[in-house]
Amino acid sequence: MNNFKFIALNHLEFDYLNDFSEQDLSKNDIVKMTVDKYPGFPCRITLEDAEVGEDILLLNYNYHSTESPYKANGPIFIRKNKATKDYQVNVIPKMFLHRLLSLRAYDEDGMMRLADVFEGNILKNKIDEAFNNKNIEYLHIHNAKPGCFNCVVVKV
Repeated sequence: MNNFKFIALNHLEFDYLNDFSEQDLSKNDIVKMTVDKYPGFPCRITLEDAEVGEDILLLNYNYHSTESPYKANGPIFIRKNKATKDYQVNVIPKMFLHRLLSLRAYDEDGMMRLADVFEGNILKNKIDEAFNNKNIEYLHIHNAKPGCFNCVVVKV
């Protein structure tokens, strides 16, 4: 078995948004929303589904800054005024277990070497399979249907 760690986005990168007015948010193509169903709004800072009634922000995020054709950005949800959650080695956050997921595996040059789609309840096996390839350095987990980036998974 390969040891791995889920890496949530750093809340400090988004702290300045907590004080933005709705007009400031709009000028920056950011949408403030109120969660109306659970699960359904996965936060990339906590790797948890936001609670009904909670305010969240929907924004575009550059999640793969690499010097390869696979650099990428896309929409993410973040919960307001939340701190980054640190996950222990080999712990899979609960929000992944009930989703259809896409796993993308990259080498040290940021080139995608493997991609797969599967139900979240087999995520641990898929992570292990990907990291069995010695050329794979890190993984991206996406929600398969909307295609949205969730987080990075690294070898430990």
